[in-house]
Amino acid sequence: MNIQPFTINIPQADLDDLRDRLARTRWPHELPDVGWSRGVPLDYLKQLAEYWRSGYDWRAQEAMINTYSQFTTEIDGQQIHFLHVKSPEPNALPLIITHGYPSSIVELMNLIDPLTNPRAYGGDPSDAFHVVAPSLPGFGFSSPVRDTGWEVARTARAFSELMERLGYERYGAHGGDIGAGVSGLLGANGRVVGVHTVTDLSAIVLWVGVPSDLAGFSEAEQQRLTKLRQRGDDGRGYLQIQTTRPQTMAYALNDSPVAQLAWIVEKFKEWTHPAAELPEQAVDRDQLLTNISLYWFTGTGASAAQFLYEAAHAQPNWGGAPTTPVGMAVFGADPLARRLLDPEHKIAHWSEFERGGHFPAMEVADLLVGDLRKFFRSFR
Repeated sequence: MNIQPFTINIPQADLDDLRDRLARTRWPHELPDVGWSRGVPLDYLKQLAEYWRSGYDWRAQEAMINTYSQFTTEIDGQQIHFLHVKSPEPNALPLIITHGYPSSIVELMNLIDPLTNPRAYGGDPSDAFHVVAPSLPGFGFSSPVRDTGWEVARTARAFSELMERLGYERYGAHGGDIGAGVSGLLGANGRVVGVHTVTDLSAIVLWVGVPSDLAGFSEAEQQRLTKLRQRGDDGRGYLQIQTTRPQTMAYALNDSPVAQLAWIVEKFKEWTHPAAELPEQAVDRDQLLTNISLYWFTGTGASAAQFLYEAAHAQPNWGGAPTTPVGMAVFGADPLARRLLDPEHKIAHWSEFERGGHFPAMEVADLLVGDLRKFFRSFR
């Protein structure tokens, strides 16, 4: 039951080592005129790596994160790191928000202030939340992972225990990607008043897939779905590696900062709003690098890959069957999204937004905050 305060303080030697490794990168050859079709382009990654080495300020980002209350506690033999930010509003609803992959608590930073203190952001103080934002086991400072078996269901049990330790017997849950699965399973514990999740078309295609029988779709829709299926197949390579041979990939992610940089940046290129030609046109470049830096300094690129392996080989599978009301917000709205994910319109709260993509907390935090307030308003 012991909960300890926590402050991020990366040793200066680790920062110096990162810069030294980046300066000594052994760059590969690149074929001409292939763009992003075969992965992250050489020139782009060189420029981003140089900014990471000589322009990016980790200490400033570290100080910003440390302005929020952080803690660690041991649950089921595993260290769990979390932010716990209480609202100044006395009747605030507790809300646990869970990140996904390849993210960390950094993904959620833009949500915390407007959720906890809506009054300061022109909102209604009755929409306030007490926010708990844990790091998934094997991600960030919820490491090292001490044994096998840490996947979605075990994580949900651990986070349920975390909320109990904090004294919250009635609360909401929100998440995207892995966080959506964890939140869904939390929704079955009897204490969660509602589960709010986010998704986008790329995630739907990757996880739900495209139906093999397209008879119910128009010819134009069938052509688009065929292309989406191919895109999903092309984008599944990272998952096939990490859910089958994570230890082999771990050596590159743990030893080369450029490997870790490229591995994550590719997902931000592929999964953010399609109108963004480069990741930093969709999300703040420093926030993106803070997320990647957290993976690098904690050495959790490897253990995050192990989490995906465990999830792929676990029962039950990803997601869950919450017994509480469910809300879904879809970003980068597409007419096919609901037909693929919720064709019978069983999800009562369904919101679609033109802007944003797989990382709405980083891309369009204002829209996500508004939808969270709207969804949970009736459960207070």
